[in-house]
Amino acid sequence: MKNILVEQDGQVRRTSATFYRGETTNFYPTDTSLEAPDAVVKYLTQGWMPPRPFVSKTTPIVAFGSCFATNISNYLHKRGFNVLTRREGSAYVTKMGDGIVNTFAILQQFEWAWLNKVPQGHFWHGYSAEEFGYDEAVRLETRRLFDTADVFIITLGLSEIWYDEPTGAVFWRAVPLDKFDESRHRFRVSTVEENKRNLHEIRRLIRQFRPDAHIVITISPIPLTATFRPVSCVSANAVSKSILRAAVDEVYRETRPTDTKLHYFPSYDMVMYGFDNQWRDDRRHVYPHVLTFNMQVFEAYFCRGKLRVADLAGAYANARKLDLVVAREGHQSSAKVIAANAAAESITPPKPRRLWRRVAGRVAREIKSAWASARK
Repeated sequence: MKNILVEQDGQVRRTSATFYRGETTNFYPTDTSLEAPDAVVKYLTQGWMPPRPFVSKTTPIVAFGSCFATNISNYLHKRGFNVLTRREGSAYVTKMGDGIVNTFAILQQFEWAWLNKVPQGHFWHGYSAEEFGYDEAVRLETRRLFDTADVFIITLGLSEIWYDEPTGAVFWRAVPLDKFDESRHRFRVSTVEENKRNLHEIRRLIRQFRPDAHIVITISPIPLTATFRPVSCVSANAVSKSILRAAVDEVYRETRPTDTKLHYFPSYDMVMYGFDNQWRDDRRHVYPHVLTFNMQVFEAYFCRGKLRVADLAGAYANARKLDLVVAREGHQSSAKVIAANAAAESITPPKPRRLWRRVAGRVAREIKSAWASARK
């Protein structure tokens, strides 16, 4: 068998030359790979980012879907960007911006706003299971937001759904206990094809009513709280996310050649594979430094501002330093990590205990030093 030598991150590897590798071969990163200055560009964002930023401080943005949409909205709003769904308002995409978690429910909002299509029954409920109706004033407010938006950021959460069997209508999340009817309410896992159809229809409606708008699709890395399947939640979550990731990828590949304003932002991919200690002790929510880095990547590539792609090497080095703090000291280092992250972001940190303050200060100094070096 013939071998060839290939170079990856300054190291020479011996690999088989038996099979044709095509014109593009991108290797999976090693630990050494992620320490390289070009790690973000080469291993985390390659092939997905727009050629140039297009979001200015005045660009109207609508962001909603799963809980990760709130992180994007809050970050951009804090940076002074025009996030319409971050303001007070009656629209459900504002009040429940992180509670409309599946592609069926997201599509319902576009069909309701633009086509006045009303589900046959009551399927929209708030965080405390309160019923959200189909008030015309709320619909018009939703339509106003959609008619104004130049950027739609849509975050997908899960592919497990509860639905009404006679009508096929899908609930935002689960069925409220006092509304559950065992004769008609069912649970199932939606398919890749169903989620593809929903995403294609969402894109079609946006192109019909806002033909020049940018569409950014993301997937929340936050796992299921619980599954309604008779299998482990870990396995069910892997399937739920895989269905969404496959559906988005197929829609992107089918659509992108003729629609350059459709984008996938790999927030899920970066959280899952760019860090080793990303989860807090509940194993569902990620540490602030991981979120911050994710949002910095979005800002650098999509937004016109001070943060540049060249700055991301320093930002990633910062986040990985904090990742190592968690690795060394465990979840009890949480307050130190949050304080150091806040210091690195020039935000007033919470007041940790005296020992934690010293550690947070040391880590923050290291981070600022790495940041300054990366910007030279």
